[in-house]
Amino acid sequence: GSKSLKNFCITWTVVCVALCVIVLCQLLLRNQDQSTVIERSNNSLDMIEMSGFICGYISCVFYLGSRFPQLYKNFRRRSTEGTSYLLFALAMMGNCTYGLSLVLKMPATKSFRALYFLHHLPWLIGSFGVLFLDVFVS
Repeated sequence: GSKSLKNFCITWTVVCVALCVIVLCQLLLRNQDQSTVIERSNNSLDMIEMSGFICGYISCVFYLGSRFPQLYKNFRRRSTEGTSYLLFALAMMGNCTYGLSLVLKMPATKSFRALYFLHHLPWLIGSFGVLFLDVFVS
């Protein structure tokens, strides 16, 4: 138990630091190359945007995965004893309002909706997916 948790925490820390270094380097390179920026189409993604999507999906996976240990524990014990309902209630309210804020910010024109939805998909899945899982924890 604790050894694998320690290894997981160390691995997670290394991954986060590596991602931060990569994004920081990309930001520095982007600022240096401002004078030689080549026009790009609106559909293409640069390295920083792609790094943001990757971070978003990694965050989504870990965020969704964070609820499964509690669900498994509750299922095995056939009890929710010891669960902080206030924590889950506040998390549910936070995820609901965050997800709704993304939906309510959606552009009015249909042509931009699909692109907006695609660009915000990891955060929509993260917020509404965890909200869905929290219903089962409750």
